[in-house]
Amino acid sequence: MTPTYDLNKIKFATDEATFKRAVGLYESGNVTKVETLGGYFSAVVLGTEPYCVSVSARNYKQGHCTCYLGQKDTLCKHMVALALYAVMDGKPLGDKDKQLSHSVECSMRRDTLNKEELEAVKKSITESMRYVKPYRGPSRTWFANQDSLREGCNRLSAIVSDLPVNKQTAEILIKLLLRLDKKLRVGGVDDSNGIVGGFMTQIVEMLEEFAQIAPECIEAFKSLVGIGITCFQWEEPLVCILDETQN
Repeated sequence: MTPTYDLNKIKFATDEATFKRAVGLYESGNVTKVETLGGYFSAVVLGTEPYCVSVSARNYKQGHCTCYLGQKDTLCKHMVALALYAVMDGKPLGDKDKQLSHSVECSMRRDTLNKEELEAVKKSITESMRYVKPYRGPSRTWFANQDSLREGCNRLSAIVSDLPVNKQTAEILIKLLLRLDKKLRVGGVDDSNGIVGGFMTQIVEMLEEFAQIAPECIEAFKSLVGIGITCFQWEEPLVCILDETQN
């Protein structure tokens, strides 16, 4: 049986602490007696004691574990460890497999993306933006919607953290900020937890760093002049940098 999710889904949709603990369990060989039945993977995961664990092949967050968290219907490290086994088929995880990018970091690279690389980045951003979805459902689905926002921002963090520092990528980041701003203002996205806003702030801070490393990036900020009302005036620090260079 092949799960419908993959390693990236687990990485970006699981909180960092739980993912790292699950990796530790998986790599230590603590996921034992794995079986498949009725659309579910089941196993005995060795922790403080042996725990009986199951996860759906369609959604690794659907399942059960006999540990304290699992009995409260909370995703635990044992369930995630079993999900890792399901997608990796017991094979070792590489260093890149275990790499997490839940926050934005400047790559410090100074190369330029070629046409194919540029299109690939744009495509991956568009695919990740699908997780930043509007919320119009009942209250019982609100937490799932917030999880989707978090996953989308985690995916976007991994993409932008790998971008080189130049005017070309600064323009990409400005367009991303404008798209996210539109989703918050008129797109129906409920950012009560500040997930999207926090990610946007990190992007602005990275663009400030871009401006210091490669001043030509400041040219990309011109598109922000006179754009009107934004959701929390995130553009102001960048416009200030532009004004300082023109005075």
